[in-house]
Amino acid sequence: LVPLPGSVRERELVGRFIAAVEQGDTPGLIALLTDDAWLTMPPQPGEYRGGEAIARFIARERGDRRGANLRLVSTRANGQPAFGCYLPDPHAPIVRAYAMMVLTLREDRVSAVTWFGERSLFAYFGLPQTLPE
Repeated sequence: LVPLPGSVRERELVGRFIAAVEQGDTPGLIALLTDDAWLTMPPQPGEYRGGEAIARFIARERGDRRGANLRLVSTRANGQPAFGCYLPDPHAPIVRAYAMMVLTLREDRVSAVTWFGERSLFAYFGLPQTLPE
């Protein structure tokens, strides 16, 4: 079963996902993913299958190789939880739009992550290109 949009169950799961990503909690992130979870990046052909592979991808995008943390701003896409992902600007006290992420939920876990690397999508969700740090 999928948690109802906006329900307490959904909000709690989304909150745990945000915390795990922003804090770089790889074990916590893996625990939130179903065993058969997958991550796709349309229109790219690549995909990641399984919690560990997805967690490694998100950790890398989170900024482990850049020395910066990924900041998530909640929105919705097609009724599903989604996020604008922002990275800090190294030269100014702001964060810049980086990518969009959409979750597919199953029961109390995340079964799919769809990653869009196109910053122009932010406008469709009313998200700014920059935010104060």
